[in-house]
Amino acid sequence: MSDEGKFLRLTVELTVEVLDVDALQAAALGEIRHPDADLTDEERKEQAELVTTDETGATALQWLIEPDHVLSLVQHIDEVEPREAVLGVEPSDGLSEDEDEHEHDH
Repeated sequence: MSDEGKFLRLTVELTVEVLDVDALQAAALGEIRHPDADLTDEERKEQAELVTTDETGATALQWLIEPDHVLSLVQHIDEVEPREAVLGVEPSDGLSEDEDEHEHDH
C-alpha cells in the first residue's frame, strides 16, 4: 500500500425520538456555556438563543454530536481519523415505513 491517504465518506441517517426537549436544550446550553467551547460571548448568546427558540430540539442535538461519537459506533476502528464533518439535524415526521419495519435490525 502506498503512503497516500485513502478517504471514505461515511453517511449515517438516524431518526431519534425526542422525549424531553427541555433536557436536550439544557444539555446543549451546558456545552455552549462550557469554558472550553471556542465561542465569543456574542456567539454564545446567539447560539443559546437558537437552541432555546427551536422547539423541535434539532439545534440542541447538533451541539451534542461530534464526529468521534459516530466512529465509536464501529468497533475496532483505530486506523481512521475524522478529517471533515458536515452535520445536519432537521425535524422529521417520525419513522418511515422502512425504518419501522427494521427498527431493531443491526
